[in-house]
Amino acid sequence: MRGAQRITAFLPARTTTASTSAIRRPLSTSQVLRGGSGSHESRFDPPTGWLFGVKPGEKPEREGWEWIWYIGIYGTLALTTVLYVFKPDTSIQTWALEEARRRLEAEGILEDPFPNHKLVDTRPHKE
Repeated sequence: MRGAQRITAFLPARTTTASTSAIRRPLSTSQVLRGGSGSHESRFDPPTGWLFGVKPGEKPEREGWEWIWYIGIYGTLALTTVLYVFKPDTSIQTWALEEARRRLEAEGILEDPFPNHKLVDTRPHKE
């Protein structure tokens, strides 16, 4: 019995109604807006039956952001294509082929493909 009294001494006291109501209240204290902006009229254009509201034969109005979007998308596509075409070849197969050729040339098993090729220094000479 004495052990039970010790255990209950460490249990928290019963919660009051004020603390339980604090647990049940929502996290946000702002009012919930139901129904949008407060007016009863629609924020959208009524349906006309035409695709994007443009009748056949009429040209649609250009929005202000369209040209920026076209330039951004197609410019990025062109830049990505150029960078992809001219990227360096860093594959392991290319490295292994060059390393094998270099080692075979060093051992004399494979001939140099450019025996008369000389390295030319194209830097400007200091006088």
